[in-house]
Formats: sequence, structure tokens, C-alpha cells
Amino acid sequence: MVLEFDWDQWNIQKNESKHGVSKLEAESLFYDEDLILFLDVRHSTTKETRYIAYATSYAHRVLMCAFTIRSKQIRIISVRGSSKKERTVYEEEKRK
Repeated sequence: MVLEFDWDQWNIQKNESKHGVSKLEAESLFYDEDLILFLDVRHSTTKETRYIAYATSYAHRVLMCAFTIRSKQIRIISVRGSSKKERTVYEEEKRK
């Protein structure tokens, strides 16, 4: 499956410098067959639904990704290494 991504240049730089996650590594999350997806109720609005995903990147790191869908494209808002709690959630869900 081919996925399309829509990036804000600032987010690419922020994720790389602040969190050490490149654009390519962030996009690779969406090809993890064990991706866990949650609705981000806290940050969603009536105009835009946001999601949280936990998945393993091509570099074998479990990452947390906040994103939305705009014009059928995935727009990554933030991506970073997962916390211990987030990794536990991901591993438990993956075993189901």
C-alpha cells in the first residue's frame, strides 16, 4: 500500500532536532503491521480529528506519533521515542 504524507517543514526539523526522528523514520511507522491507533480526544477539535499511533520504525524503535488526516494524506504533527508506559501499552496490544 502506498501512503501519502503531508509535512510542515517546521515539524520535520523539530522532530529531527528535538526528538531525533527523521522524516523517513517517522513515515516508516505507518507500515508496521502492529501499529496501535488511538483517537486523541484531548487534542481533537470539531474541525480536525487527531490520532496517536504507537509503532515500530524501520530502525526498530517504538515511537509515538501524533497525526491527523488532511485531504487523504497523513499529516504528522509530532513524533518521538515512546515512554516506558507507551512501550508497555504497545507490547501488550501487539500480543492480543
